[in-house]
Amino acid sequence: MSLEQLIYGCRDYDTKAQEQLYKLLSPKLFSVCLKYSRNYVEAEDNLQDGFLIIFNKINQFNFKGSFEGWAKRVMVNNILQKYRGNSVFEIVNDTIPDEAEVEIDDENVSLEFLMKIIQELPDRYRLVFNLYVMDGYSHKEIAEMLDITTGTTKSNLARAKMILKEKIEAQAGNGNYTAAK
Repeated sequence: MSLEQLIYGCRDYDTKAQEQLYKLLSPKLFSVCLKYSRNYVEAEDNLQDGFLIIFNKINQFNFKGSFEGWAKRVMVNNILQKYRGNSVFEIVNDTIPDEAEVEIDDENVSLEFLMKIIQELPDRYRLVFNLYVMDGYSHKEIAEMLDITTGTTKSNLARAKMILKEKIEAQAGNGNYTAAK
């Protein structure tokens, strides 16, 4: 079945089409969930919740743009919705630290190490970092998505970069950030 046929099948509540669409998109959407979740188990829960929303809202997809992009947006919005209204984004100090520049030797730093330390960031920093750095949203877009100010997004991004820089520098001396040779 083509993607278009799967979408129409899902609109008709065809469980076989839903299963095929899940199998087709779940690997990519799971990586999105991992970026925005605290851990692997939470990412699995977010994937399941997100697919339920995708199946319930699939009639809203109007075949303009990519379905995968639409599904990713639904998934991200679902995850961010869980953080809205929490005290996750309250800031203690509104001063924005200088941007931390992190220089990484790409050949020596493993993707696994980078993903691990990004996932270890506090929620407010991880979410803003991923939205800004990994997905290319502007501070204005992030502020709207998370219902916070652009100053808060900038502050959270700067703090995230500072924490990541400290972790990379701390591990650089130990050699623990390198991929297995």
